[in-house]
Amino acid sequence: MPSAPPRELSTAGQRAADLRSLTLFEGVLSLVLGILALLFPAIASTWVTAMVAVAFLVGGIVGWVNNLLRSALLGRWLTFWRLVVSSLFLVAGGTMIRQLGSAPPAAGAPVATLALAIGVVFVLEGLVCLGVSLSHRRIRGWAWGLINGLVTLALGLLILSMGAAALLNVIGLLVGVSFLFSAVDLLSFSASFHDP
Repeated sequence: MPSAPPRELSTAGQRAADLRSLTLFEGVLSLVLGILALLFPAIASTWVTAMVAVAFLVGGIVGWVNNLLRSALLGRWLTFWRLVVSSLFLVAGGTMIRQLGSAPPAAGAPVATLALAIGVVFVLEGLVCLGVSLSHRRIRGWAWGLINGLVTLALGLLILSMGAAALLNVIGLLVGVSFLFSAVDLLSFSASFHDP
């Protein structure tokens, strides 16, 4: 079997080294962000809520422009309802940003609302996971879906049962845990590379 030319080996080795370095950097960054989010969950919750608010604003503006440009193709009623949805995105994003910039009691309102929305999504997702796993009991590994559904449902119910003060920390804690799991994944992937 012919061996690859030395130049190709060095290029492949360099690409592997570059990928390992980038993965290691991303893993360490995720680890630091995860620890910071867990240490300061209210601040992390506020930042995530601010990003969601900006996304709503951008989505509303893009939606308005897109709908107006395509109005001839969409028809009057479809354009009208799409503009209503885009307007709701604008109002929601603007309200969230205004509340985040106000005094502490009002600033917590969008964070708590987003946390409650996450709780509702978790409850619905948990119920769906339970239904899907129970309907696939003949398939090997169905119990993992059942466990996932139970855990997700329990987390959703826990979030929905929390008081307003505790809700301010929920998003930051979820983000922190997510970053830590990503960090472990990235660091283990980076460690799997071997130097040529």
